[in-house]
Amino acid sequence: MRNFHVEDLHGIHAILYALFDGEEKLDRAAMRRQVEICLASGVHGMAALGLATEVSKLAEAERMAVMDWVVEDTAGRVPVALTIFGSSVEEQVRQVRHAEAAGADWLILQPPMVGQYSAAEYIRFFGRVADKTSLPLAIQNAPALMGRGLAAEDIRDLVRQHPNIRLVKGEGPVVDIARLIEVTERRLPVFNGRAGLELLENLRIGCRGLILAPDSIDYAVRAYEFFCDGWDAHAEEEYRRMLPGVVFTMQGIETLLCYGKRLFGERAGMVIHDRGPAQRPTAAGIEMVARYAAAMGGFPEED
Repeated sequence: MRNFHVEDLHGIHAILYALFDGEEKLDRAAMRRQVEICLASGVHGMAALGLATEVSKLAEAERMAVMDWVVEDTAGRVPVALTIFGSSVEEQVRQVRHAEAAGADWLILQPPMVGQYSAAEYIRFFGRVADKTSLPLAIQNAPALMGRGLAAEDIRDLVRQHPNIRLVKGEGPVVDIARLIEVTERRLPVFNGRAGLELLENLRIGCRGLILAPDSIDYAVRAYEFFCDGWDAHAEEEYRRMLPGVVFTMQGIETLLCYGKRLFGERAGMVIHDRGPAQRPTAAGIEMVARYAAAMGGFPEED
């Protein structure tokens, strides 16, 4: 994005779902439409290749393709963040190099999804990757969803050692995020996720914004903008309207991928296919998706 400054990052950013066709291949047209829906909803940023993008199911070449597609389809209208996934420093650095070439504005580093290690080992790992790029970096810290993570004090020490690590992508209760903001002395922009749970409370304790899958992204954008304008009652109303679907889908990452993606598809008029292995929807779950989608309505019309 031309004239991108990390200090300006704020608001509601969409983390894209991986959309597959009936043969379980990435669906290029569906991925493009997902970006268009998010932009029409007024998102302040775009992201891909995190947990919602089912990055662990994608081959390295597919991850690189998604990087290219998201940057191309966003076309500089909002900043683009790409999550870096890999089991080794070498693999993550290859992904970093491709993200740089594709035109990413900032990157989110995930801990390697192999083994369980000490905080010191993860700090060394992140540091070695960080030293290979000049792009602004965030650390994805989602211990409840990923089974590995860092304490607030570890993150503070890491950013002191590597100045291009400048943000945190959290996935935790608002009280935990509040402590992280306190420990890092509000010097580090923090974005939370969790599908938008506690959205307004996250903003009240100092989160710069949230990074959310797109099933209720339009409501989240409106809630954020009303909040920033001081229209608290309107912000609360938008949040209340999205909350039943958020609570339903955010029972765990597999539930989000099964039902959150279908809630998005129902609202967008798109058929959703899974890439196995996957949690398969039940008749009760499909009925709930339909009810929540009907209450929320369709997405804003794309330009």
